[in-house]
Amino acid sequence: MAEVDSFQNLLAARMFLKTSLEKSRTVASGLEKTGPRLEEIKQRLSSLEAAVRPLRAQKCSLAAVGGHISRAVGPAAAVLKVFDAIHGLEKSLSSDPTSDLYGYLLVVKRLEEALRFLAENCGLAIRWLEDVVEFLKDNGVTDDHRYLSNVTKSLNILRELQASEERARLDGGLLSAAYDKLETEYRRLLGENGVPLPIISSSSSIVAPSSLPVFVIQKLQATIERLRANNRLENCISTYIDIRSSNVTACLEALGLDYLEISIFEFDNFLNMESSVDLWSKHLEYAVKNLLELEYQLCNDVFEKIGSDVSMDCFARIAIQSGFLAFIQFGNTVTESKKDAVKLFKLLKIFHTLNELRLDFNRLFGGKSCIEIRIPTRHLIKRVIDGACEIFWELLPQVEAHKGTSPPSNGSVPSLVSFVVDYCNQLLQDDYRPTMIQVLEIHQNWKHQKFQEELLRKEVRNIVEAVQRNLDAWSKAYEDTSLSYIFLMNNHCHLYKALKGTSLGNLIGDSQLKEHKKNKDYYASIYLRESWGMLPGLLGHEDETLFSGGRAMACSLVKKKLKAFNEALDGTYKKQSNWDVADENLRKRICQLVVDAIVPVYRSYIQKYGHFIEQDGIKNVKIYSEEGLVSMLSSMFQPKKGKCYSINTRHSIDKMSEIVTSRFPSTTVVA
Repeated sequence: MAEVDSFQNLLAARMFLKTSLEKSRTVASGLEKTGPRLEEIKQRLSSLEAAVRPLRAQKCSLAAVGGHISRAVGPAAAVLKVFDAIHGLEKSLSSDPTSDLYGYLLVVKRLEEALRFLAENCGLAIRWLEDVVEFLKDNGVTDDHRYLSNVTKSLNILRELQASEERARLDGGLLSAAYDKLETEYRRLLGENGVPLPIISSSSSIVAPSSLPVFVIQKLQATIERLRANNRLENCISTYIDIRSSNVTACLEALGLDYLEISIFEFDNFLNMESSVDLWSKHLEYAVKNLLELEYQLCNDVFEKIGSDVSMDCFARIAIQSGFLAFIQFGNTVTESKKDAVKLFKLLKIFHTLNELRLDFNRLFGGKSCIEIRIPTRHLIKRVIDGACEIFWELLPQVEAHKGTSPPSNGSVPSLVSFVVDYCNQLLQDDYRPTMIQVLEIHQNWKHQKFQEELLRKEVRNIVEAVQRNLDAWSKAYEDTSLSYIFLMNNHCHLYKALKGTSLGNLIGDSQLKEHKKNKDYYASIYLRESWGMLPGLLGHEDETLFSGGRAMACSLVKKKLKAFNEALDGTYKKQSNWDVADENLRKRICQLVVDAIVPVYRSYIQKYGHFIEQDGIKNVKIYSEEGLVSMLSSMFQPKKGKCYSINTRHSIDKMSEIVTSRFPSTTVVA
């Protein structure tokens, strides 16, 4: 069985080999026939390759630039989409921001972002497309399919969009117009919500500053933040300063500050200068604590997000533009005016006011932006202190310089005495004493001298003692001793009454006051004895002589005595009729003492011997009625009008000699 199978396999292999041999003969015959044809095809491929080579290069070039085009298409498409969005914002931006400021600010912000995107991507796409165009041209790519034309057209569109973005930011552009509207709304918010309000009080009518509501401040902050991001912060600051400074100016002008502009010449002749200094003090305090304090807080609130430097600079410019420096200039005018004794009180008033406002000044004007206010203020304080101390230290020498001058011819109180007493007493009162001490201490420290607590009291005591020495010297200058007694009586009375219960009286002590009272009574009694003591003796009773010599002799003796009495009475009255006793109680007392010394004696004499004159008709002998004599004697020593003096009289310390001899209106006001 195995042998049969092996035979069959051999037969099959013989058949396969026979068939393969026949196919090989057929293929060999075909190859012999196709040889020439392959040679012909080879020759044709060379020419075909030369024809296809340009197409292959163009295909490679397009494949290379494809990446560039793909990169440029994305940004270009996004730019076009954003540009369409900008056109959609135009309607919202054309509306009035008043109705919805925050919504308008949001639209403006979106426009800024869109334009920023254009600025960033439009340029990038343009550069890429420019590279594509340049590449196509450099590689000689033909424009059969308008690739180059389309790319160039797209490039021009993008360039136009970029120009539109730039125009939107320029004046007249969409974004610029939106900023203009925001600035207009910003000005409206400031103008309509910060108008000063008139307030009528019981004492005066003023214009009060107006603050800004919180919601307005928030709107201003949001507007400033938007405009600041687009280089318009300075416009916001300028607008704010113009409006707020005009409000402060209106408030100040309502106070009536014309006196601040007074010249030095007008100052020296201005009778109401003392009241002007008082007004200055009141108005300065109002300006600092109310007007500028409010502006300081508002500047900090409105420009809080910008920074303290901006807010302080803004506040400083408001203060300067509103005319605040006129207060400082007025103080300088006071220091430059004519040197007067009473000018010291004005200087102390100015220093006290500035010192009370010192903390406010340091806080409000402490920044570098306020140097235009801070430096002039420091200079003013120095000039005030120097001027006050100069006047103070000249008081004693000026009083001593009048020791050799003539006293009043009527025996009244010299104006210098009244002036110095009232002046020193006022200087020791609480209104001026602490300030004077502080000024002296500062001045001593500037000179590196040790300050003594009792310096003021000691110097005032020295001035009073100089006045007393002057009184002693003046009393000796009278030729009439009776007038010197009237003079001393008047002055001791004046000193006692002027010092009693006062700060100056407390300084010199009770013992000195009692001494003045004692001296007043002492000189009154001496005056009475020296001036009127001899008159009663002229009417002495001589009954024995009258009756022993007969009637004729009696009549002659009565006539002689009455005549002598009348001459002495008339002479004394006439001489002393121009003497003054200003104190009413003292004047009445002196007159009553004279009446008591003269009238009873005269009445008794007339009652006893007057009948001789009446019966014998003796002529040329004046007989006074009791009422007439009392009236005449009681009318003596009346003060003359215009000779009274008060501390309110204006005097130059350089011409204090005029105080002694000149007449001063009692209504004159300190200048």
